[in-house]
Amino acid sequence: MLKILLPTIMLFPTIWLTPKKWLWSTSLAQSLIIALASLCWLNWSSETGWSAPGYYLAFDPLSAPLLVLSCWLLPLMILASQNHVCPEPTGRQRVYISLLVSLQALLILAFGATETIMFYVMFEATLIPTLFIITRWGNQAERLNAGVYFLFYTLAGSLPLLVSLLLLQKDTGTLSLLTLQYSPPLQLSTWGSKLWWAGCLLAFLVKMPLYGTHLWLPKAHVEAPIAGSMVLAAVLLKLGGYGMMRMMPMLDPLTKNLAYPFIALALWGVIMTGSICLRQTDLKSLIAYSSVSHMGLVAGGILIQTPWGISGAIILMIAHGLASSALFCLANTNYERTHSRTMLLMRGMQAVLPLMTAWWFIASLANLALPPLPNLMGELLIISSMFNWSYWTLVLTGAGTLITAAYSLHLFLTTQRGPLPRHATSLEPSHTREHLLIALHLLPIALLVLKPEHVWGWCL
Repeated sequence: MLKILLPTIMLFPTIWLTPKKWLWSTSLAQSLIIALASLCWLNWSSETGWSAPGYYLAFDPLSAPLLVLSCWLLPLMILASQNHVCPEPTGRQRVYISLLVSLQALLILAFGATETIMFYVMFEATLIPTLFIITRWGNQAERLNAGVYFLFYTLAGSLPLLVSLLLLQKDTGTLSLLTLQYSPPLQLSTWGSKLWWAGCLLAFLVKMPLYGTHLWLPKAHVEAPIAGSMVLAAVLLKLGGYGMMRMMPMLDPLTKNLAYPFIALALWGVIMTGSICLRQTDLKSLIAYSSVSHMGLVAGGILIQTPWGISGAIILMIAHGLASSALFCLANTNYERTHSRTMLLMRGMQAVLPLMTAWWFIASLANLALPPLPNLMGELLIISSMFNWSYWTLVLTGAGTLITAAYSLHLFLTTQRGPLPRHATSLEPSHTREHLLIALHLLPIALLVLKPEHVWGWCL
């Protein structure tokens, strides 16, 4: 762990001591080297169990793909933000990149934590840099309102988790993930136990977010700058799913009965947020609501507690992280040229930027789970395991899949086809930087088709 964490921390002196001319290129180069070095985490020696366990940090087949995704995203965020932040004074540019690096360091500590309290602290600490990124570098005046929603929804949801963890510490005497799996099962039969179960999961369901607790997400996505949208979609939503997978084995006897309403809400959310996407006029808002729809499937897959469901959830989290981040980058390239997020005002882009249209097409297909991409593999595993659990879920998951295909088509056709608006007279051509950025998102999705065992966790 330290061979990645220490170079990440050493990015701070690089950022603050590098001359202005070399700031972006040296930060990008060092973060890319860290991202490539992090790929060694995917090559674990044992089929199950923890690798390189220390007192507080270790990784296993569940956390390794998410750790690699966190490291892979930093160079991409730096690439995507360059055009947006470069006009600002040098000091602000350094602060901006430092916030992105601190976010990566906190995510490594969160996904690598073996102590549950350490995971909780890092889970909360990721709020601070994200809040600064949204409220200081967001595009619109509503960014402060979005920041308040983001902060208070997450804080209000996670305080019951802290109380639940302290109660667990009192009952078992430990909060280490290495030893909790060997502790005797808890006798959960009282009403207090049911409240404890809900408290353990509420923070993660808000973070994912489950339909009904999702109101902070579209606001935060829409008002955030491009790096904020990327890290929210690709990694921060996955903290919720990862936390649920870690906590579920401890909650086992109660989950069989108490999970029903949450599974129903998650599947209903897939249909409802997909239907909202069909009527959206705001490009970033559409991509944000599609994230809620996909995370509903992930929540359902985790809550039914079958090996296929959990493996499908991990695969879908990784694949959705890359695909939705790519869509946000593409939306940003359009925004930088048209200065509008309204889809009808940026239609007809195929005539002006045909190569960007190819990227839009591939990213939209990845979002709607085209075979043989890992998005489809994750969705199929979740849908199959839910069908095995209850036949009626097929109605909801099937409708959700159809709606996903419909709004992905709507997204592509509205932005790329049709006549070019009259006000679009002098659009900037696409840059090599932008093509490299989208390629680095979509290439891993294509490569995971060849080696899916790297991301399906310890279940299959």
